[in-house]
Amino acid sequence: MIETKLGEFEEVILLLTGILGEEAYAFRIAEEFESQTGRSVSIGAVHSTLTRLEEKGFLKSEMGKSTAERGGRRKRIYTITAYGKKTLTAARDFKQALWNQFPGFAIRMDGIIGFTG
Repeated sequence: MIETKLGEFEEVILLLTGILGEEAYAFRIAEEFESQTGRSVSIGAVHSTLTRLEEKGFLKSEMGKSTAERGGRRKRIYTITAYGKKTLTAARDFKQALWNQFPGFAIRMDGIIGFTG
């Protein structure tokens, strides 16, 4: 059976891949991770996570066009699969269900979670 659970780092990398769209290649994902989280990350950790997510079926990749800025080299561009989107939705829904059970927190009508006590 293919693993369907995501670790926190995997989930963030998967989300960033979706956010970046056509710019979702390893170096750009690493930059965005650092920008969004304020934490540093090695390019090796991003590469290995992208490979693992692709092996699990959450991502697919293809080689982009070569660019002069990269000395004619091509980038591997990642996109989320339908299975990856389904898994992200399940992860979000699970966390939301837990937050909904947390005493002192409530979901307002606009969907924002706020502390009530």
